[in-house]
Amino acid sequence: MATPRPRPHVDEKDLDALKAAQLYYLQDLTMDAIAAELRTSRSSVSRLLSHARATGLVEITVRSPLEQGAQLEREILERFHVTAHVVPVPDHTSDVDRLERVAMTAGRLITGFVDSNMTIGVGWGATSSAVSRHLVPKETHNSLVVQLNGAANTFTDGIDYASEILQRFGSAYAAQTQQFPVPAFFDDPRTKEALWRERSTKRALAVQGTMDLAVFGLGSPFAGVPSHVYIGGYLDRADFKSLSADHVVGDIATVFYRSDGSWRDVALNARTSGPDLDRLRRVARRVCVVSGSQKLASLRGGLATGIITDLVLDAGLARLLVEAD
Repeated sequence: MATPRPRPHVDEKDLDALKAAQLYYLQDLTMDAIAAELRTSRSSVSRLLSHARATGLVEITVRSPLEQGAQLEREILERFHVTAHVVPVPDHTSDVDRLERVAMTAGRLITGFVDSNMTIGVGWGATSSAVSRHLVPKETHNSLVVQLNGAANTFTDGIDYASEILQRFGSAYAAQTQQFPVPAFFDDPRTKEALWRERSTKRALAVQGTMDLAVFGLGSPFAGVPSHVYIGGYLDRADFKSLSADHVVGDIATVFYRSDGSWRDVALNARTSGPDLDRLRRVARRVCVVSGSQKLASLRGGLATGIITDLVLDAGLARLLVEAD
């Protein structure tokens, strides 16, 4: 006949501490509610919770988003050879607030890259506009901010929108600004070729050629915060059909690319005023700012172009990037 095992002795205080911990940590009850249920005082509940932690009944783990971000930054560097700056943002954050948080980090970071006697190229768009509002002022000398691509279309000359972004950059760094007053997209590639031969246009292009730093977002037709180029009247139905036929996933300063990073034979690029990506690749530092899970395809394609040297993104998008790769 089997001998029954003796029941382990359980201290009454441990039982009370365990019950208090379950009510507090698992059911989110307040200390007052727990005190009422256990028919004791609030201070007694506090002591029971302390006892639960001290005796190991409860283990509290703090997961720092900064540590997770550092790990994601290391993985992105190893896989894509890009210096990443991961911004901790809660998953439930709206796309608008997510962009603002990433833009705030980018604004501070970019100021650290800026110095006197530099030419800074800026691609206009919703992301660059957000970044421009969060730049940390820094006094520089003999610096210049240049527009990377034209902003005019059949509905607007785009000057107010693009110049506002440039002026914020210029004001932050006490720099002069150079606009690029041409259409975002030409109706005919031959018109672009002719205008590119004009001395005034050549001067602006020459300034772009002296860039030390380029700042841009990634345009995407899938983004939660819509990219300005896709909703601002810049593209018509035929253009969207052309982009679809070319399997475009995004753009850098209105230069479109595919998921594998190819862009030279994308039909619409023959009419864009955006920078030649081969020339852009020669700029010493190219800072890309991007947020939102909907931009994953655009980000993967953008990385494949080899244009990006520094990447500012939210933690959720960084996780998706690493997992997708």
